[in-house]
Amino acid sequence: MERFGASFLIAGVVTFFLGFFLQGVMPVLTLRSIATRSVAEVAQDVSPHFVGLASDYPEEFARYFGEPNAASFARALDAGRDAYIAEACWHCHSQFVRPVSNEDLRFGPVSTPEEYQNEMNLPHLFGTRRVGPDLIRLAGRYSNDWHAAHLYKPTNVVPYSVMPEYPWLFDEAKRPNERGLALIAYLQWLGSWVEEGSHR
Repeated sequence: MERFGASFLIAGVVTFFLGFFLQGVMPVLTLRSIATRSVAEVAQDVSPHFVGLASDYPEEFARYFGEPNAASFARALDAGRDAYIAEACWHCHSQFVRPVSNEDLRFGPVSTPEEYQNEMNLPHLFGTRRVGPDLIRLAGRYSNDWHAAHLYKPTNVVPYSVMPEYPWLFDEAKRPNERGLALIAYLQWLGSWVEEGSHR
């Protein structure tokens, strides 16, 4: 009986190390040579929606981000992604169009690896639920004002929405504060790498 116990112990240890090597070490060895764009590199292409935020909310934008340039865009993207994670947006909105269940019919072409080869998409926010639509290619579908209204009170623009309200992303005058502007900038950046008209 002890012989079987020793065999199971050895098999368990071998399986553990094999799994660690295959799922932990091999991906690092395989993927480490693939270039990953930094936030600063991503922000070199300043989104027209970010420039639009500066004209839509001039006082707030100037207070929090100054001028709409690559440096302020990088700051806004970082802060927006942090807000997206902190507010748990990724629980209900995935950022990955899967090759199953006709997702490509609802959200556009299946996601490709190169869409995730930048620091803004690491770690990946694939999500597991479909309470809300997939957001990986959201850029430009809605205006900045639509996003502001949607974050403040979702049912104002989507009557049957189950999304909660986020009034703390706004000031007393109901205009986006720093986190609100950053989150809108981040949402408008998602999918900006896709050519106009090639996604839904």
